[in-house]
Amino acid sequence: MNASEFDTATFFTARRPRLQRIAYRMLGSVAEAEDVVQDAWLRWHGADRGSVREPEAFLVRTVTRLCLDVLKSARVKREEYLGPWLPEPFVDPDDEEDDDITLPLMLALERLSPLERAAFLLHDVFDMDFDEVAEAIGRAPAACRQLASRARAHVAAARPRFPMAQDRQQEIAAAFFAASRSGDLGRLRQLLSDDVVFYGDGGGKRPAVVNPIFGQDKVLRLLQAFTRKGGWDAPAVLRTATIDGLPGRITLESDGMLQTTALDIDGGRITAIYVMRNPDKLGHLAHVAHQAG
Repeated sequence: MNASEFDTATFFTARRPRLQRIAYRMLGSVAEAEDVVQDAWLRWHGADRGSVREPEAFLVRTVTRLCLDVLKSARVKREEYLGPWLPEPFVDPDDEEDDDITLPLMLALERLSPLERAAFLLHDVFDMDFDEVAEAIGRAPAACRQLASRARAHVAAARPRFPMAQDRQQEIAAAFFAASRSGDLGRLRQLLSDDVVFYGDGGGKRPAVVNPIFGQDKVLRLLQAFTRKGGWDAPAVLRTATIDGLPGRITLESDGMLQTTALDIDGGRITAIYVMRNPDKLGHLAHVAHQAG
């Protein structure tokens, strides 16, 4: 490997985490994000260096446009999806810079057009100015400003009204998981908001709710049914984790499969429970089970 090739690889490697995060926030899929970033690497490696004036802008533009291509086909797949669709759980590394995107906000982004989603993420989340956004998505800066503004209005409701410190959120999450394992319905009732929602994504591969479950009483009955089911064993907790910005757990279920559970907490009570059971969306977490074993 000569010096220029080494510099090229080093430059890309240093920016891979940011490119990966942009792609994941655009697509909601760890696997698809990895594919996009790998494709971007191939294009970067084969690019004419003399024509690339701003290498970082080239990489962001390449990743963004590849994501827009993927999103065109993704909408059809998600319309045909069995049960509630949730993004693949991204376990936030301890040293990862917080980009303020939580799982509820990612679900809100799903309701945007691909261009609105790109403009909002690149400007509001990844701090690019509108000239840079325009270059990335191939629209005029004024149009990008309008796209981001529309997106901002649509996702505003997904942000917590009464945000709490992370350590307090972890305390509430710990209380929830302890009460759910022991079947303490009284404690669970104290922790759940009146309008709590339960989402379960099995993708047709594992049992899960067909539709979201709304309301405290219905969610409590569902949680109670889990613990009263014949042959039910409390799952093994493999890791306490922050999952897409929310406190959660990675568990090994009685059927030997992984599961993630993330809790949205607002105003001191749990407003949503997100359970991922689809094995196709959990493969990237297999190392957690291996480490625990």
